[in-house]
Amino acid sequence: MKRCAWVNLNNQNYIKYHDEEWGKPVYDDDKLFEMLVLESFQAGLSWECILNKRKAFYDAFDSFNYKKICNYDENKINELLENKGIIRNKRKIEATIQNAKVFISIQKEYGSFCNYIWSFTKERIIKNKDDIFKTTSPLSDTISKDLKKKGMTFVGSTIIYSYLQAIGIINDHELKCDCYNKYS
Repeated sequence: MKRCAWVNLNNQNYIKYHDEEWGKPVYDDDKLFEMLVLESFQAGLSWECILNKRKAFYDAFDSFNYKKICNYDENKINELLENKGIIRNKRKIEATIQNAKVFISIQKEYGSFCNYIWSFTKERIIKNKDDIFKTTSPLSDTISKDLKKKGMTFVGSTIIYSYLQAIGIINDHELKCDCYNKYS
């Protein structure tokens, strides 16, 4: 199988993530929240690092249940700061709690977070037609600004661009990659 050049072929989790998940359109709010959390924690780190800690994040953050996360208190924050299995960054942990609250308010306003996030492209997948490496776009700039206006943090344009790639709104598989034409 031909894959994107960035895939570490020595890491089976990474291969599986690339082949079965990255760039596949996501319409489930639970999964959309999970990926938002993971992308936020990835800021300044490699995605492979986050992927390797994904199970620990899942366990530590109550299966990414935003209805529970929005109620985390100082005791839970301190517990997370002691958890060696995750990235122990207080600002990112607090952002996750804040973002869970905003996520729920967006659901109330739009019926679902899925309706909100996919509305920016009128439910279309943006399929990049070149192999030029990008870290932001006008779309990620717009969504980042809107999420910040709604009260989210750790949602800069670069994080949002990565998020849009991960959830399949932007298809950034390399042209030679077998996954490029998998999702249209």
